[in-house]
Order: sequence, then C-alpha cells, then structure tokens
Amino acid sequence: MIDIALFAGRILLVVLLFLFLFVVMRTGIGLVRGQGHKGDAWTVAIQHGPRELRGVKIAVAGPVVVGRAPGADIVIAAAYVSGRHARFSRLAENLVIEDLGSTNGTTVNGTRIHGAEQLNDGDIVGIGDVTIRVSGP
Repeated sequence: MIDIALFAGRILLVVLLFLFLFVVMRTGIGLVRGQGHKGDAWTVAIQHGPRELRGVKIAVAGPVVVGRAPGADIVIAAAYVSGRHARFSRLAENLVIEDLGSTNGTTVNGTRIHGAEQLNDGDIVGIGDVTIRVSGP
C-alpha cells in the first residue's frame, strides 16, 4: 500500500514539475515576443572610437551601461572613460542618457550634461572621443 502512495506521489511531482516548466516557458516566450516591437525600438550605434567598437549597434530594451569596467554593456578601454561612465535607459517610450558621475563627463550634441537627459532620434552622445548616434521611433 505504501508503494502505491509513493508511486502516486512521484507521478504527481513529475506532473507538477512539467506544469511549472510549461508556465515558465510560456512566460519567457511572451517576454521575447514583447521585445520585438519595431515601432518603439531605440538603438545606439558607435560612430567614432576604437576600431573594435566602430559600427557596433545595440538595441536598448533596458539599461545599457557604458564604461571601462568589464561589467559594462559597452566597454571602452580608454583612460578618459570611467568604470561606469554613463547609462542609456528607457523611460516609457523615451530614451534617456545619464552621466554616472564620470570624471570627464558626457555630452549630448556637444553640450555637457549633468544627471539625466532625454534623447531624440539622431542625437550624438560623446564619451571622450567616442561618439554614439541614437536612433529611435
């Protein structure tokens, strides 16, 4: 009798595990589909800078950190770039750049910013001698 109860418990555990995995996969697929909206896509593209970065284009779906530290999303290995120099973030349908207290500063269209600044399609962000063009909806 105890063997039947243990067997039924194992079957129930396997069914619950598969149900859990199904729900997780369904949620994950929904999240991936939700990120594919072309109408509200913001991208940043390196226009000028180190050879290995030129032409790199990144879609901004969440925060994108630019800096010298290996953990940054865009790593610029130059002395004039702070470890965590600046961050691109989505705020509703807008794209915002925020200087993270860098020593040499961040510019938008040639003007140094302090704190967060809303970006427009075609704006040029400067971090040292690296220029990044913003493209958006």
